[in-house]
Amino acid sequence: MNKNPYEVLGVARDASDADIKKAYHRLVLKYHPDKNQGDKAAEEKFKEVNNAFDILKDPQKRAAYDRFGDAAFAGGNGAGAGFGGGNPFGNGAFHFDMGGGAGMEDILREAMRGFGFDGFGGNRTASAPQRGGRDLLDEVVIDLKDAFFGKTHTVKFSSNTKCEKCDGHGTADGHAAPVCERCNGTGFVHARQGFFAVETPCPECAGTGHKISKKCPQCDGTGTVNKQRTLEVKIPAGVEDGTRLRLAGQGEAGLNGAPAGDFYLDIRVRPDARFERRGADLITRMDVPFTTLALGGEIDVETIDDKQLSVKVPAGTQVGEKLRVRGHGMPGRRAGSFGDLYIEVAVRIPTKLNDKQKKILTEFAATKSDKKGWF
Repeated sequence: MNKNPYEVLGVARDASDADIKKAYHRLVLKYHPDKNQGDKAAEEKFKEVNNAFDILKDPQKRAAYDRFGDAAFAGGNGAGAGFGGGNPFGNGAFHFDMGGGAGMEDILREAMRGFGFDGFGGNRTASAPQRGGRDLLDEVVIDLKDAFFGKTHTVKFSSNTKCEKCDGHGTADGHAAPVCERCNGTGFVHARQGFFAVETPCPECAGTGHKISKKCPQCDGTGTVNKQRTLEVKIPAGVEDGTRLRLAGQGEAGLNGAPAGDFYLDIRVRPDARFERRGADLITRMDVPFTTLALGGEIDVETIDDKQLSVKVPAGTQVGEKLRVRGHGMPGRRAGSFGDLYIEVAVRIPTKLNDKQKKILTEFAATKSDKKGWF
């Protein structure tokens, strides 16, 4: 039975999407395997957090859970798989026997489809697609400079992959298994329970739709074997915090030749000590001598990509004003485009003055008509 996703993330049932995402990021960083190597409890907690977030971030899944509770994903097609849809009634689907009232059945079917599944099952055929492999999720935390340049991230993990000996079919001879005669290849059988007709996985073929007489000795008929894998994930330049990258077909292999799932990588960007990011723009704060603010001059500014710029400060620049340097922000979404760099001006007041400097400032203060001060 799935754990309550709200309790796992520590949020209320009426929590906003922003609150859910904030709780998720806090917990996933806390229990990430990179920080808890060898800690099985943390590994399980990491999986629970990801499964809970997978339900609550998806409006359809969240609505299904709110309505049906744990039964929404009882069959293992939902949150336990990391991603993807799922029948709220598990591996079985309810058929409503409405007698001659087909209109009500149509209404209920459309309502169920609103949750992202075919609640009544319908008439399945032997060509119905098999359930694919699980999607996989990992997370990486990078620096802002890595986000500027982009980088290649190496992911090492173990997962089910297609058995090479039988080409994923699970058969000893490596050919596709014959269609199961009991379910006619659909993987489901029907049984009547009073008012309902219940659709459940075929016990003869375990829901695969195929009957294997002689199993592959390497994968024991599943069509998959567990292996250590390495993926090279290209993180694009300009990537933003919270971005999710998808590698189609790089998830776990499906059983008996079913398509593989996808691999997802969540990107987290660490806060930078020098720069604050706002979209493609960067903001840095610099102390400037008050004489430069008053008289004008130039200041040296270091960019995110370690370049040195000489930036002009107009005479009379006020504290808090931002000096704009075009094209020295983060890479934009359009190829070759960049945001801007803004220097937010603060003042640097000298702590020690000699007698001559004090005299000059005193004379200046005596001649200034604005008694409220310079700034």
